[in-house]
This record gives sequence, C-alpha cells and structure tokens, in this order.
Amino acid sequence: MKIVKAAEIGERAVEQLLTKKAFDEVELNPKIREANKKTFGRDMTAAELVRQIVGDVRKDGDKAVMHYTKLIDRVEMQPSEFRVTEAEFAAAEQAVDPEVMASLRRAAANIRRYHEEQKPNSWLTYREQGSILGQSIVPLDRVGIYVPGGTAAYPSSVLMNAMPAVVAGVKDIIMMVPPKNGQINPYVLVAAEEAGIRNIYKIGGAQAIAAMAFGTETIPRVDKITGPGNIFVTLAKKEVYGHCDIDMLAGPSEILIVADETADPVYTAADMLSQAEHDPLACSIVITDSAALAEKVAAEVPRQLAQLPRKEIAQASIERNGLIVVAEDLMQAMRFANVSAPEHMELLTREPFQLLPYVRHAGAVFLGAYSPEPLGDYFAGPDHILPTGGTARFYSCLNVETFMKRTSIISYTQPALNAVSDDIIRLAETEGLQAHAQAIRYRQLK
Repeated sequence: MKIVKAAEIGERAVEQLLTKKAFDEVELNPKIREANKKTFGRDMTAAELVRQIVGDVRKDGDKAVMHYTKLIDRVEMQPSEFRVTEAEFAAAEQAVDPEVMASLRRAAANIRRYHEEQKPNSWLTYREQGSILGQSIVPLDRVGIYVPGGTAAYPSSVLMNAMPAVVAGVKDIIMMVPPKNGQINPYVLVAAEEAGIRNIYKIGGAQAIAAMAFGTETIPRVDKITGPGNIFVTLAKKEVYGHCDIDMLAGPSEILIVADETADPVYTAADMLSQAEHDPLACSIVITDSAALAEKVAAEVPRQLAQLPRKEIAQASIERNGLIVVAEDLMQAMRFANVSAPEHMELLTREPFQLLPYVRHAGAVFLGAYSPEPLGDYFAGPDHILPTGGTARFYSCLNVETFMKRTSIISYTQPALNAVSDDIIRLAETEGLQAHAQAIRYRQLK
C-alpha cells in the first residue's frame, strides 16, 4: 500500500491516482479467460461473451437460459424448475437462525422507514386564466432485482433492492439469484419473504439479466433492472439498457476516508479492510492532513489483515488499490475526495459536520468515528446500492424514485391558450413547423 504526499508529487498526480478506477479493467483475468475459452470454444472478451449470451436469450428464451445455466453454473434445470417453490420457502424458514432472522426484521424496518420519507408527491398548480400544470408520479409496473449469490449470500442486498420498490408501490417484483449447487441460500429467501417478494428465479449472470429484459416463455419482461453483480451482470445491464431501464453500472466496492489527527488508526484501518475483503479489485483510500496518522494506518492494516478469514482477497485489494494520501490541509483533502467521487465516504475528523457542506460527489457519507460503513451496509436504513467507479458524479444511490416515473400534466382553457397563442405560433414558424402553428391558430379567439 502506497503513501503519497500531495506536496511532493503535486495535485494533478494525486488526482490521476484517485481517478484510476478498478472497474476500468474489464478484461478477464487469465484463469477465467482460459476457462471460458474451453467452455465457449474460442477466446472472447467479457463484452463479447455477454453479447452472445444476451442475444441467444433474446432469440431462444428459456432454451438459452437452460443452456447457459448448465454451461456456466453447472446446474441442470427445466423451465418449470426455475422458480422457487413454496416448499423451498418453507425449508428456508426452518433452516435460518431465529436471532439472525430477528436482526433481518429490524434491519428491514429501518430500511422501510427511511425510504418512506423519500416518497415524492404528485401535484397540480392552478395558473392564469384557468390553466393547470402539474406532475403525476406513478410506480413502474414490473421491476426485476438482481441479488448476487453464486459464491456468497447477501440477504442485505435483497432488502436494499426490494424495499425501495415496495415503498414506491411497484406491484410486480421479480428477483433473480444465481444458484449454488442448484439451491439459493435460505437467508436470501427469508429476506425476500420479509420484503414481500415470492416471485424468485434460480438464475444468475448475463442470462438472468437478458431474461428479465426481454422476457421468456416462463419469465416475465420487466420495465427496469436493479442490483449489483459481477462483470458479466454489469455488462449485460449495459447491453440491455434501452430495451428496459437500469439503475446504474456497478463496479467493485470502494471506500474513501477523510481523516485528521484525531482519527483512530485502528478504526481507520478496519474500515479500509471492510471494503477490501469484498473483491481483489475493491478500492480503499485514506486522505489525511496528518503524516503521523498515515504512518500509523499503514502499520495497522497488515496487523489486522493477518487476522481476517478472507485475508487473500483483502490483501490483493490493498496491494493493488490501497492508497494513503497526505494532503496539505483538509480543504485539499475534500477536493481530492470529490475528484474520486467514491461509493462510500467516511469523515473521521474532529468536526465531521463542518466538512459535510464540502461533499459534492459520494454515494453515501458516514460522519464520525461511530458511523462506520458497515452500519450503512446492513442496518441504518439508507440504501447500500450505490454508484461506484467515480459515477457518483452523476448517479444517485438506489432510492424510491428509482422505481417511479414522472408524467407532465397540462390543461389550458381557451382564454389561457389565446393569451399565449401568438408566442407559440411565432416559435413554431421559426422552427419551420407549420402544422404546429396551425394547431394553435385554429383554436385562436378572434
């Protein structure tokens, strides 16, 4: 893990380090590429693989879903077996730890309550001469949520994906989860049940995204797809965008910590590693105005790293994308933080709320020593499906409005239209659209 000093290498060099995102490296690693070469019979990039899978599912429906589920996930299923059964729900309820279930329910309540406060309202405004303008906000008809699950189980992602859609009023929510040995983790199923989702399919990867985007004989077509996944899921979402909507293109997880001399190096190192254990491509950055803290954190990370069960993953992440930047002052630190536009930003400073107005680009902000990132991941209430790879510059976190759409409302009386007719006619004729002008002229009061 590198320590760099802004005063020595210059602001531009620091900015280049902070904007080199792991998600830019979308090429497959050699082992996966070789495995795919054997599976598909020829060497292809990730994008080429995804394009083929999406195209086949669009053309052949269930047949292609079956084919790729067998080929990639090593699971043989008939279309009648795609959907989770009542027996599987019942078995999941029996398998879970009651204490974990109680924690899931408390988390679900917090997530629901937070998102209830986000709900926008439709409105009408009465203007001059009886004209009415407004906006109608309605939920989408059907959405699809993707929950990763091939190598690990993420019931928290079920709640974070589903609750905003439920609160928005979406009536039809389907869920895709990649199976492990043909099964879905029981905690994922009980979390879905807690959110009210029972239309769940044991399908993962690009084939799941394509099935939701285009529909198959057994899987309904959706209006929008949300949720994170691996590179194949992300590229598939990119491929189907326009046929349906998507939330965002999510990459590896990120944390950026702005810290001063009061920050606890143990807490700071622990929070870096909380993201590093996700993925070798995850990114953990500290920006501080204290050279002494930088040295302490750099020494603390390997000590904690040695104790982690996922040590190899976290170590690869820290070695590849771990960085500590020593800024000249906290204002420079905040400028650097906004350049990075991280998924998670922690402010571990003496007065974190004084820095909050300077945050321009972040998926979520955590203020103070006792608001660590895992609090947001699991329990506080705000959504943990957040923009990554610097896209917090223009993407928002998943929220209730993600699952709603806005329709404009316009109603004019004849006197109200007459009062503005000349302006409309003049503008239409300037653009050479005579039929537009005529549609107004026929209605003019003479």
